[in-house]
Amino acid sequence: MGHSMTLNVPEELYRSLVQRAEAMGQEPESLAVQLLTTVTEPGADDPLEAFIGAFSSQSSDWVDRHDDYLGKPTHSSRS
Repeated sequence: MGHSMTLNVPEELYRSLVQRAEAMGQEPESLAVQLLTTVTEPGADDPLEAFIGAFSSQSSDWVDRHDDYLGKPTHSSRS
């Protein structure tokens, strides 16, 4: 059983949704449902999911600080 839902979205977001839906040959409502499904079911189509737990890490806080680690150089580029 489906449920109806009314959303009030900003004009710019709506236009973007309509343009993307048209490019895909879909109705905006159908695309919105697909996008909501993607957000509410994390990892459902994540190609990296198979690698979760495959590598050991020396840091236990990488989930919270991944942006810091990705931006942090591992060695100095100066000699």
